[in-house]
Amino acid sequence: MSEIKHSKIEDIVVSHKCEHEGYEYYRRKFVPFGAANNTVVSVYEITLLKSAYPYHYHHRNEETFYIISGKGVMKPPNGERTVEAGELLFFPPGEAGAHKLTNTSKAENLVYIDAVHDVDIAVYPDSDKIGIWGNGYQ
Repeated sequence: MSEIKHSKIEDIVVSHKCEHEGYEYYRRKFVPFGAANNTVVSVYEITLLKSAYPYHYHHRNEETFYIISGKGVMKPPNGERTVEAGELLFFPPGEAGAHKLTNTSKAENLVYIDAVHDVDIAVYPDSDKIGIWGNGYQ
């Protein structure tokens, strides 16, 4: 991306994913895969009592979340913590940065900004799976 990008969240095209029980989200790709050299930025809305992704960690990515609205539970390697609007979360690469974010509300979606690198490998220990993406692939 060689130009400045500016947008309101509500003006970004939204996609919906709900493939497995317990996981559902809406995603707005502000800086999508392959658009910039090193960064992907999305706005996620996790629906009521659901998670966006299973517990996982990244091999390369340093991932940052900013909670815009709602409340939830973050599961890092050392126990669960409540998170809420106005909080920033940082996850280093490797097992020390493993995480899962769950919306605990029965009334309000959990909305957050997610910033990561474009190319990475993620490990999902609870489901014994690996995810690989980058260079425009998701």
